[in-house]
Amino acid sequence: MQKQIIVSECLHREQSRFKLEFDYNSELIKLLKNSADASWSQTLNAWYINNNLNLLQKLKKELAPLNVSLALTNETQLLLDDKFKSISEEAELKIKHFVEWMRSKRYSESTIGTYTDALKTFIKFFGVKKIEELNNRDIIVFNNEYILKNRLSPSFQNQVINAIKLFFKTVENKSIDIESVHRPKPEKLLPNVLSKEEVKLILSSPRNIKHRAMLSLIYSCGLRRGELLNLKLTDIDSKRNIVIVRMAKGKKDRIVPLSQKVLILLREYFIAFKPNYWLFEGQDKKSKYDERSLQQVLKQSLEKANITKPVTLHWLRHSYATHLLENGTDLRYIQEILGHSRSTTTEIYTHVSNKALQNIISPFDSL
Repeated sequence: MQKQIIVSECLHREQSRFKLEFDYNSELIKLLKNSADASWSQTLNAWYINNNLNLLQKLKKELAPLNVSLALTNETQLLLDDKFKSISEEAELKIKHFVEWMRSKRYSESTIGTYTDALKTFIKFFGVKKIEELNNRDIIVFNNEYILKNRLSPSFQNQVINAIKLFFKTVENKSIDIESVHRPKPEKLLPNVLSKEEVKLILSSPRNIKHRAMLSLIYSCGLRRGELLNLKLTDIDSKRNIVIVRMAKGKKDRIVPLSQKVLILLREYFIAFKPNYWLFEGQDKKSKYDERSLQQVLKQSLEKANITKPVTLHWLRHSYATHLLENGTDLRYIQEILGHSRSTTTEIYTHVSNKALQNIISPFDSL
């Protein structure tokens, strides 16, 4: 079966790039390391090349001997097609002012890039139509004739709507009523949750104490992958039995309780590896542990535990929250621990907790 690299457009270091995502492959990584055009980004957690069609074609030829193909996401293909379309100088100037406004409000470069690309896609769709002439009906037409017609994702549609609403708040336009612009109906997907027995199997599988400590800390503190890898030695407060999670999602700090069993495990890990600055360091001891390597740690643990479910690191966070709820922890505390801004985000775990369901007796049992 031919392997694929998923190519998507992104903004990195204030420049448009092609992000390359693929399953771990040592030969492929070696090829990219030896390529003068490809670079690794810790921020993107992926390899990338400059947004250049010639480089994309060159990479395609280099990958042929490895039986690896390039697969452009639907959004990326459409964005590439849109690059050949132009927008008016007036629109370019207004978008430039919009970018300056976002930077002054401290929006991340990733968000700025996403909103800018989405906005240009919307403006280019209407060709020569002036920005001040665009109205709410145009947004509905765009959703139907561009997003739905091309089967683009609800998340992409949300990005475009977010960009439009924010842009027209900063650019005077009497034709668009911001409050009347609606987002797509959200999908109600339940989080994936593991049983305590499955979690125990996964966490006990790694022989390497560093690997075991990383997975255990993610589960026992309900951490996101990036939050774990951003931890410094000073973020572990053993006297107060807490972990300080700094500048997490939404640029917020929070504290989470630290398990005594995990603290013992961390002390054993510290003696064995002696980290200097980052709690979990990479091979060169100067950088953070690599996100892709952490994913490999989980993959190997699943294989050893004979668990065939498509488990991701985020499943451990979902499982932690659900197990807390089943143990009787108040939802308000779970919300604080997980760092959720809205209580409705945390309430979704009530739908996957089986504590109440276990008390329900099926009428089948009384037949």
